[in-house]
Amino acid sequence: MDMKNLNTRIQTLGEAKIPSPLKGRVKGGYTTRFTKESDRIIGIVDQEIVLNHIENNIEIPSFEMAGPREKIYFDPNKLKCAIVTCGGLCPGLNDIIRSVVLELYHCYGVRNIYGIKYGLQGFIPEYGHDVIELTPGAVGNILDMGGTILGSSRGTQDIDAVVDCLERMNIGILFMVGGDGTLVAANKIADVINNRTLKISVVVIPKTIDNDIYLVSKTFGFDTAVDIATSAIKGAHNEAKGYPYGIGLIKLMGRHAGFLAATASLAQQDANFVLIPEIDIDLYGESGFLVSLEKRIMKRKHAVIVVAEGAGQKFFTDQKTEYDPSGNIKLKDIGVFLKNEINNWFAQKNIEITLKYIDPSYMIRSLPANANDSVFCGFLGRDAVHAGMAGKTKLLISHWNNTYVHIPMEASAGKRKNVDPHGKLWQSVLESTGQGSLTS
Repeated sequence: MDMKNLNTRIQTLGEAKIPSPLKGRVKGGYTTRFTKESDRIIGIVDQEIVLNHIENNIEIPSFEMAGPREKIYFDPNKLKCAIVTCGGLCPGLNDIIRSVVLELYHCYGVRNIYGIKYGLQGFIPEYGHDVIELTPGAVGNILDMGGTILGSSRGTQDIDAVVDCLERMNIGILFMVGGDGTLVAANKIADVINNRTLKISVVVIPKTIDNDIYLVSKTFGFDTAVDIATSAIKGAHNEAKGYPYGIGLIKLMGRHAGFLAATASLAQQDANFVLIPEIDIDLYGESGFLVSLEKRIMKRKHAVIVVAEGAGQKFFTDQKTEYDPSGNIKLKDIGVFLKNEINNWFAQKNIEITLKYIDPSYMIRSLPANANDSVFCGFLGRDAVHAGMAGKTKLLISHWNNTYVHIPMEASAGKRKNVDPHGKLWQSVLESTGQGSLTS
């Protein structure tokens, strides 16, 4: 991960002068637990690179630690906050909402907290979406609910109109929960706010099941997604073993990165082939996927295939490119494509197979978070509140080097994290599956 010339400075709205109410509100006090502005975490995770920087007298990039500050910028008695969830559904969205609301209300004493309905559409008057008041009572029982109580939407909206709405509502802190598209939008919103010299903090809590946000070790919902995906692999394996020449084919999320497919495959280790966007494959040829699959079937009588949704898109170059409302390329269905190719391949060889195709994507997206993700969401939500109350803006809350840190939006927006073909994760997948190279 290239961090040369990376600007890690976090923007603030002004000097924080108000003593934090956490000393009086939280039992045990925060006297020794406040995070200092000088507290930083090394941004490089590779020890060899760190040593190289030290030996060559090169500055090591570092990130500002997240956490409560001794002085805050906003007066809680006069502050109004808004929360919006954007993009696709993901386990943990309600956990994030609940964490933010409870921290604002009980720990900082903020009483005016609003939920913006249906993503960025909620800021645009023409859509007519309601704004809802968020209180501890309103969010108390939402942990066991999938999706988001605020709803969501895709697609771009007029950034100036969004900021107009924030001004009309007299919002001081805007919490945005979403993926790479949301991060890009949040960066633009923060720029317009700066151009208008408004005192509005914008804090992003990154969200994507694909786990591919740059400078974020892990996103919430990923742990839950691995759990459910692992169950799908178990089911596919049982189906495949239940029939002679049985094949289980599972399509998982991962538009540009194969973290979910790779991690779930390692969790269960029943997969014989894992296909992800970062690793090229060929269908035909002596080392191609179909020949390798045939060899596996003839030797072991069954096979399990896990494919990320973004894998193998080169097989659709003859088809028209389409875009979703957010401007993302609509992926062609690699799962159905492989199902048909596999069936045709073995039919031509007069080998009777039984293929079971499983796509648990939408079930994964809409389920409640598991226990680990709920705890993780709690940390993220509270640190987002701490950052906003301190007057910090144009940042996202990241888990990095086993610590929660502040990442400037411009350092992450528009970039993507990918599975390293030479890294431990993918090498472990190769050892687990034994699939080898699938290119001719």
